[in-house]
Formats: sequence, C-alpha cells, structure tokens
Amino acid sequence: MDPADARRRFATARVARLATADTAGHPHLVPVTFAVDGERIYSAVDHKPKRTRALHRLRNIAANPAVSLLVDHYDEDWATLWWVRVDGLAHLEATAHRAVEVLGAKYPQYVEVPPAGPVIVVDAATWRGWP
Repeated sequence: MDPADARRRFATARVARLATADTAGHPHLVPVTFAVDGERIYSAVDHKPKRTRALHRLRNIAANPAVSLLVDHYDEDWATLWWVRVDGLAHLEATAHRAVEVLGAKYPQYVEVPPAGPVIVVDAATWRGWP
C-alpha cells in the first residue's frame, strides 16, 4: 500500500488504537477517536466516560513521545482485509483550537460538546499499510 492510500484509509476510519509505552518500555494500548490534518493527527481527552482524567496514555506520552496508531478493516472476505499504522512523535497541548476544529468536522459530538481535556498531537513520521 502506498503512503497516499494509507493516509486516505487511515483518515476515513472512525476509531484507531493508540499505542504508547512508558520509559521502561511497558506498552499501553487504547482505542481513540482522531482526526488527520496533513501529517498531524489529533486525539482529545473528551467527555466520554473515564475513570480518571489522569490517563495512562498521557503519562506515557509525557515520558516517552514515541507512539503508534493503528486502524484496520476486517471482513469475512479476507480479500478485503487491510490495516494502516502510523508511527510518530506525540506531545500534549492544553488548548488546541485547530484540533477541536478538525475533530468537530469528523465527529458531530465534538461540535455539541467540545473536548475540555488535553489534546494528543502526533506528528506522523511513517505511514505503513497492508496489503
């Protein structure tokens, strides 16, 4: 899969899995909503129910900015299977107006209730996909 097709498929997916790791290399994987803006990917801590706002993914990014995001398509017809992984460096922003704008264009829920938590900003380094 070429990088342009990988970006297109990734951008249209509704959910991704965000992989982070702490400084000892212990992995942490969670599903996230996200939006793509060029080579930048945004995901926000939003109003969906959470046990705490002190999220493991935020601590990991602060300690180790290397992350991966994965989207995939599964079907019983295995000829239609695909996945796209984005590797990059992440940082946290307390207020990211562009992120809220881009996320709101993809998810109407963000227009109704804009994210109040921090925003994860991933600067994509590589786009890889299969097949």
